[in-house]
Amino acid sequence: MENTNAEKKTILSGIQPSGTLTIGNYLGALRNWAKIQYEYNCYFCVVDLHAITVRQVPAELRQNSLKTMALYLAAGIDPRENAIFLQSHVPAHAQLGWVLDCFTMFGELSRMTQFKDKSAKHADNINAGLFTYPVLMAADILLYQADLVPVGADQKQHIEIARDIAIRFNNTYSDTFKIPEPYMPKIGTKIMSLTDPLSKMSKSDPGDGSVFLLDSRDTVIRKIKRAVTDSGSEVRFAEGKDGINNLMNIYAAFTGKTYGEIEREFEGKGYGDFKLAVGEVAADALSALQDKYNVFLADKAQLDAVLTDGAERASYTANKTLRKVYRKVGFYSVNK
Repeated sequence: MENTNAEKKTILSGIQPSGTLTIGNYLGALRNWAKIQYEYNCYFCVVDLHAITVRQVPAELRQNSLKTMALYLAAGIDPRENAIFLQSHVPAHAQLGWVLDCFTMFGELSRMTQFKDKSAKHADNINAGLFTYPVLMAADILLYQADLVPVGADQKQHIEIARDIAIRFNNTYSDTFKIPEPYMPKIGTKIMSLTDPLSKMSKSDPGDGSVFLLDSRDTVIRKIKRAVTDSGSEVRFAEGKDGINNLMNIYAAFTGKTYGEIEREFEGKGYGDFKLAVGEVAADALSALQDKYNVFLADKAQLDAVLTDGAERASYTANKTLRKVYRKVGFYSVNK
């Protein structure tokens, strides 16, 4: 399907379907995607190829891919306006990934923070895919000639290496790829763990550190009530108050209030009152999201139709880029 939004800037983003998404994924990604989807030419994928750098149970990966897609739709992402697809449904991602592997230096990859972190967590499975993960991410971005890539602060390194790879290729073969820029919303870009506010909230956290999008109302409120804070009682955003800062960030993202407004709202009140308020606004938002999610997940035919259409739309652009790359590196093609 031909792209009719050529005049708009292009955005590419995706989330791994490993585990259940958290409020960090929602506030830092999904909700922001829904806000910008009509302003930009958007490609939103479920990055299932990336997920297998860590061992997955096949049946769970398939189900999680559909659940993640249903959450995209429940968050308000319009499949008529955007290409929403599974990464594995567009072979050009893996095909360009190999070409870009040959334009990426070993030293660049060895310096990637995420490789070091995941290697420490999965010492029994330090595979080559884990090492070259940033190259596949670069292929994801460059295939669609993305102008902007929504990322959290911890992902900036991936955009930097994608830019380096694109510049290196362009310098070798003439302009081929657009050089992407990071797109970083100021509020809600990075939600931290409730039990360790110095670490990012994670889909793989088995404890109470993460609020998952499919958690029950009681579970959401219970987790937030138990969130780690400092020994004080004043609701104020300040250096060294990592736990309360995180809760204020969550409250600000859900309510749209500034830190100053939150401080005034809870002046003279303690952490207990504030935690309950944070829990309730989060639970209310997730309840509405879950109602929509359940409707989408129950209609597998609709999900399959969205995925099929999204893959066709994505493939149109991706294959156009891939053909250009193949021609420039010297691969022979048969004219049909």
